[in-house]
Amino acid sequence: MSRLFGRRAATEPDATEVIDLDAVAPPTRSGSQGWRRLFAGNRVIWVMATVAIVALVVGLGLGQLIVSPGQAAADADAPAGGLITVPIENRQLANDVTMRGDATYADSVEVSIETGELAGAPIVTGQVPEVAAIFDTASIALEVTGRPVIVLPGDLPVYRTLRVGVSGPDVLQFKQGLNAAGIDAGALDSDVFDAQTANAVTALYAKVGYPAPSGGGDVAIAVSGAEAGVTSAQASVDSANGALTTVQGAASNVDVVEQGNLVRSAERALALARTEGTPNEIADAEESVTLAVARQAQALAPRDASAEKAAVTAAKAELTRANATLSDARDGALAYLPAGEVLYLPGLPRRVDEISVKRGSSITGPVMRVSGATLVISGSATASDAALLEVGAPATLAMPDGDQPATISSVLPAEPATGETASGRFTVLFAPDALTDEQIQAVQGSNVRVRVPVSSTEGDVLAVPLAALTAGPGGESRVEFAPGGSADTVLVEVTTGLAAEGFVEITAVDGSLGVGDLVVVGR
Repeated sequence: MSRLFGRRAATEPDATEVIDLDAVAPPTRSGSQGWRRLFAGNRVIWVMATVAIVALVVGLGLGQLIVSPGQAAADADAPAGGLITVPIENRQLANDVTMRGDATYADSVEVSIETGELAGAPIVTGQVPEVAAIFDTASIALEVTGRPVIVLPGDLPVYRTLRVGVSGPDVLQFKQGLNAAGIDAGALDSDVFDAQTANAVTALYAKVGYPAPSGGGDVAIAVSGAEAGVTSAQASVDSANGALTTVQGAASNVDVVEQGNLVRSAERALALARTEGTPNEIADAEESVTLAVARQAQALAPRDASAEKAAVTAAKAELTRANATLSDARDGALAYLPAGEVLYLPGLPRRVDEISVKRGSSITGPVMRVSGATLVISGSATASDAALLEVGAPATLAMPDGDQPATISSVLPAEPATGETASGRFTVLFAPDALTDEQIQAVQGSNVRVRVPVSSTEGDVLAVPLAALTAGPGGESRVEFAPGGSADTVLVEVTTGLAAEGFVEITAVDGSLGVGDLVVVGR
């Protein structure tokens, strides 16, 4: 116990100390302290909750005050009835046909050159054009074996060489092509290649800077020989004519006098015998007279010239043959058009799109591809719209940089695809006016809007909306005029003109309507 007490004395408080049992006992927590602790630890949450509650209360309050437009319209009373009026306008009216069109170069075709008449290989020796080059009348498409291939307008392909004496549609096309080049080829309604056409060939080659085709030395020798043959034949004709003249010539004066003297001498002897002679002497004298007259007739009679005439006829026939030979030889010496030295292209000018040959290469197929040199706009129209369009009529293209004027160049039925029936639509081609290179580049291959005015008023006219028109009991057109916008209206009879853009041209029969007057379009 002493140990125990002694130990306790060491650890326990002094006996004089007063121990506060409440201080050492566990503390007790009040309710207010718990709520304070709860608010202090979740203050943000409680603030957010408070804001939400306030917003909800405010929203509910405002919802009772705000009314939607639809609800307001539903709750509103119907407006009082009245007139809907518009003023008469002064404006120009126009009807248009509008379509879309593809911008492209037209009629792209492959170009081939006739080389069948060339003696050797058809080698390209020069004048090779570049892509985008333009071919016009009398341009050089290529140079083949040192000779030009001249471009002329035409649809008929080349199929033969043209020389003096030949005729046909290809000759007519050639003459018309020469005329387009400013060269006189003779009568354009004649399909005969004559000497004047040959002279035009020489002029064409001079224009492009090449010598005209000719037959060379052999042709010159042929002409010289033919000229000699004509000279010889002419000499034969002259000789035969001389012989015929000699045979057919009249008797000379000497022969006439001599034969006359003999006849008269015989007649004198007969007269003497009849007065002095015997019957036998008279008979002899009579016979002498008869003989003298016969000799006179024989001496003065025309000679037989049949042989000489036959000789003249034969000589003239030979001269005719010689002249024909000379004409043929001279025609052969005139200029001609080789089949391989001309290229006909329709729709000149043309633009080179692709080149298939180069200098030094041999021609084995198409040499290039060309298309129309000018940009065209190709649109499609219904039959009813096409009936309103005319070739040469103006149009407006909606280009990227603004409207551009154009002209209708063609209105033709659209060709159906293979195996399909005709659609009844029309293809309309437009030619733009003077596009710049930048405009062409911007629009090529694109689809543009095209507007074609087909009817319009001449200047400004009085116009009202179509809704302002009414029909009278007799079918006449009327508008309801509201003077000063009053409810008291007057029906005014009008004549109508062009209707377009939702408006119609009107003219008051009594002249009482003008710009700004109000007409009724509804109630």
